Amino acid sequence: MSCTKLPFRCHEASVRIRLMLFPQLLKSRLSRLATSFVVTFSLLSASPAHAQRVNVVRDAEIEALVADYVRPILKVAGLNRSGIEVVLVNDNSFNAFVAGRRIFVHAGALLQSESPNEIIGVLAHEVAHLAGGHQHRLREQLARAQTMAVVAMLVGVGAGVAGAATGSEGFGRAATGLAMGGTEMARRSLLGYQRTEEITADRAAVDYLNKTKQSGRGMLKTFDRMGRDLALAGVRIDPYQVSHPMPRDRIANLEELVRKSPYFETKDPAGLQLRHDLMRGKLAAYTAGPAAARRIFKDPSSIGMQYADAISTYLSGNPRDALAKIDRLIASQPKNPYFHEMRGEILIKANRPQDAAKAFGQAVKLAPSSGLLQVGYGQALLATGDEAQISKAVSELSAGLTREREYVNGYRFLAQAHGRLGNIGAAELASAEERYYSGNYQEARVFAARAQTKLKRGSPEWVRAQDIINSKPQGR
Repeated sequence: MSCTKLPFRCHEASVRIRLMLFPQLLKSRLSRLATSFVVTFSLLSASPAHAQRVNVVRDAEIEALVADYVRPILKVAGLNRSGIEVVLVNDNSFNAFVAGRRIFVHAGALLQSESPNEIIGVLAHEVAHLAGGHQHRLREQLARAQTMAVVAMLVGVGAGVAGAATGSEGFGRAATGLAMGGTEMARRSLLGYQRTEEITADRAAVDYLNKTKQSGRGMLKTFDRMGRDLALAGVRIDPYQVSHPMPRDRIANLEELVRKSPYFETKDPAGLQLRHDLMRGKLAAYTAGPAAARRIFKDPSSIGMQYADAISTYLSGNPRDALAKIDRLIASQPKNPYFHEMRGEILIKANRPQDAAKAFGQAVKLAPSSGLLQVGYGQALLATGDEAQISKAVSELSAGLTREREYVNGYRFLAQAHGRLGNIGAAELASAEERYYSGNYQEARVFAARAQTKLKRGSPEWVRAQDIINSKPQGR
């Protein structure tokens, strides 16, 4: 899913990746699994200024579905009040990782999973890492491994100096071996620790699934897929040189535990499977087009295929046919808010903003807690150009951003709406928020300072501008 295809839903976020939990399965990426602890440590300790850029996908429908997947898992893990978020990453590989209080899931994992249970198993594994405090302990192990490597290097250097002083060439070669051997020992120790944590998280995930009366079959299927992909890649991997147990080893460790569960034969609820199919259809349409959707859905009349077809038609620049297709879906599920949302997007492309606003309004009515839908509604109201509607757009955008405070594109629309109404100070503040949450702190301060010159001193807006001016990014 690209930012080009999803102009209102896709943006880059700067995050510090702390722990990769599922290996990349493409041959070109397999070498990353054997990354040395030195590189891993640099990832863990990177400041925001040097953080990796992650292309984050924002989609109300997919986020709501994944939130429903993870909610019961968080509850049994005792983390339901910990403010943990699930973030979707625009990457087609089957992968997931944790960073801080967030679980990052690749779009490829969602697209490749055939059932909700497969993704729920992935999420349960990630939650186990968070509940077990594995990030904190990994940092401790990294520091220990780094210390071991430094000591080995110093010992080697000392031996080398002694060898040079005595004129012993053999002593010098031995010193080099000491340094390299010590570093290798530290690296293997760290990788061994990580593999142990992975096994622990796998077992905890099965426990969470049992407590929520769900099957662990999806986890076995995921590891089986990983094993097949590794075999197809034709790459031989030393199991002691990677941070995760090999997929076949993970299946062996879990199979008996999963199969003896009283919930092994439990299937996902039909309604949840339907939502999963719709999600896959949407992702297929945005990432690879109708051909990919046809490979996923063998039945062309399935609702997932129909949804993918409607979206693909919209993306191909044919809003009239897309509208007819989405209207048929709405007739089959009139209370699905995301069909109405899609209808609104199609109508915007068809240059019918008034009708688009009505469609988004219906979507918000059906899912009133979705900040993203409110932002979409505000965007449609803004597109009408009517002053009364623009005033309402400000209200909807502001309400949506209260729920989705870091949604960068929403501030851009809010700035436009305030500007159209002549509220220049508020427009400057919205622009400051956009820069701030994009990580462009210098420009954010400039816009905040400009906003203060037009805002009432001491007002909540003026104080917020001052907060942005005074803000110090973490790690600087």
